[in-house]
Amino acid sequence: MKSKAQVFFLGLIIGILVAFPLGINLGRDVPLFSNPFAEPEVRGQMADKMKEGAGRAMERTKEGAGKAVEGAKKKLHEVTKPKEQETEQQ
Repeated sequence: MKSKAQVFFLGLIIGILVAFPLGINLGRDVPLFSNPFAEPEVRGQMADKMKEGAGRAMERTKEGAGKAVEGAKKKLHEVTKPKEQETEQQ
């Protein structure tokens, strides 16, 4: 019984030691078997920042386009309203 517990805990420790660096790499979105403690290179950091900025720019563009479309719809609706009957005034 004692040897089964030792094997279990030894397997648990080895599993943790293997899974921890793999989990770090998975979270950073880098190749799994690369060094998890290495600092990301400047090129990679710049690429991440550019992707982030492009995403924000795309969201702002969508918001601006939505506002422009709503404004155009309102103007078009106002322009195409039927005129009031002038017969009531006469």
